[in-house]
Amino acid sequence: MADLSKSESRRVRFVISYIFLTLLGATMLIPLAWMLKTSLQPATADVMNITRVLPEEYRFKNYSQVVTEMNFGRAVMNSVLVTVATTIGLVTTSSLAAFAFARLRFFGRNQIFFGYLATLMIPSSVTMIPVFILLRQLGWVNSYYALIIPPMFSAYGVFMLRQFFLSIPRELEEAAIIDGCSTFGIYWRVVLPLAKPALAALTILTFMGSWRSFMWPVIVTHSKEMATLPVALTQFTEMFSVKWNLLMAGSVIMVLPMILVFIIGQRFFIEGIQLGAVKG
Repeated sequence: MADLSKSESRRVRFVISYIFLTLLGATMLIPLAWMLKTSLQPATADVMNITRVLPEEYRFKNYSQVVTEMNFGRAVMNSVLVTVATTIGLVTTSSLAAFAFARLRFFGRNQIFFGYLATLMIPSSVTMIPVFILLRQLGWVNSYYALIIPPMFSAYGVFMLRQFFLSIPRELEEAAIIDGCSTFGIYWRVVLPLAKPALAALTILTFMGSWRSFMWPVIVTHSKEMATLPVALTQFTEMFSVKWNLLMAGSVIMVLPMILVFIIGQRFFIEGIQLGAVKG
C-alpha cells in the first residue's frame, strides 16, 4: 500500500507539473498571437486593444504591401547570404578550435582555453565600437565582410563543441592513428561524424541569432542596399508614428524561417544540448 501511494503521489506531481509547464508555454505564444493579429488589421485599428482576440477585418494585402513598400527582395537576399555564410563560418571555426582544445596536447592549452572562455563575460556592447574602428581602418564598413566575418567566431560555440568532443572515446582516435589517419583526418572522418547532434544544435542557434541580428548590421551598414531584413523593417517606424500592421506583417515573414528551421532540427537540437552537457 505504501508503494502504491508513493506511485500515485508521483503521478499526481507529474500531472501537476505537466499542466503548469503547458500553461507556462501557452503564455509564451501570446506575443506571437498578438503579432499575427496585428499583421492582419487595418492601419487605423487600435493595436493596444488586447480584449479583442480576432481582428475586426482581415487585410491580407498587408503582406503584399510590405513587399512593395520596402526593398524586400534585396533585404531577404542580404539576410540569407549573411546568415548562411555566418553559420557555416562559425560552425567551421568553432569545430576546429574545439577539436584542438579537446583532442590535441600543446603547451598552455587549458590556460588559453580558459582565457578565451573568459571573453564570454565581456558584453558585446563593449567590443562593438573597437571592432567597428578596426573594420573602418580595413575599409570593410558597409560591406558583406563586416556583416559576416566578425560574427564567425564564438567562444560559446567552441565551449559547446569542446564539451561534446571530450565525451568521444580516445580509443577511436587511437584506432584511426593505427590505420594511418592524420590529425585532420581524425577531425574530419572520426570526430565530426560522431558530433552531428552537437553540430546541428550549434547550427540552429547560430542561424537564429544571425537571422534576427539587428544591432550589428545597424552599426556597420548605412545604405539600403546592404540592409538585412530586421534593419529594413525599421523603415515602417516613422518619427511620430509606427505602421504597426506593416511592421508586424514583415515580422511574421521574418519569423517563419526560424520556426521552420527549429521544427526541422529540434530533435538534433535537444540531443546535442543533452549530450554536450554530459561531460565537463
